[in-house]
Amino acid sequence: MNNPTLTYYNENVDAFLSSTTTVDLSEIQDQFLSYLNPGDRILDLGCGSGRDTKYFLDEGFDVDAVDGSVELVIRASSYTGIQVKRMLFDELACINKYDGIWACASLLHLPYSQLSPMLDKIARALNEHGIFYASFKYGEFEGERNGRYFTDLNEERCRELIGNNGKFHIECLWTTGDTRLEKGEEKWLNMILIKDFQNQR
Repeated sequence: MNNPTLTYYNENVDAFLSSTTTVDLSEIQDQFLSYLNPGDRILDLGCGSGRDTKYFLDEGFDVDAVDGSVELVIRASSYTGIQVKRMLFDELACINKYDGIWACASLLHLPYSQLSPMLDKIARALNEHGIFYASFKYGEFEGERNGRYFTDLNEERCRELIGNNGKFHIECLWTTGDTRLEKGEEKWLNMILIKDFQNQR
């Protein structure tokens, strides 16, 4: 996440939390969890408010949560009851630690050119056949929008990214509308990927 984006979240933390904390993503969360077993270890990568971390904890999973924003780390720690760690995406360096990694509306703040190297880090952090979820605003736009950097993806760009990277295979790829009323007809691209153990190196 680049500095203007972090600055945005640190300076607009109240507005961001009020618009995201109560959003119901249970259908998508449950779809992700269906690939895991209670007690499995999950990393919430870019946890924001801690909404999803709390859901996973309540469902009986062992969850680590990280975010790059100092203010969001403080708020999410309070909301979830666990110590959320401040960490930038490129600082992910663990190996074979997680059964699932969840990145809801977080990696979209990276430039497209950085997504494949990030997938390499995520693959290393996952156990064999680990599960990865991510969501991106739907489209082909890349650049600054409303004070933050965004990379949008559609199905074609996603398949190209995953195919060229070679560390995952696509288990599920689907679009959803934004559940926040003020976002109108905005669409999201959701993906569930499975680590392809044969292609790890």
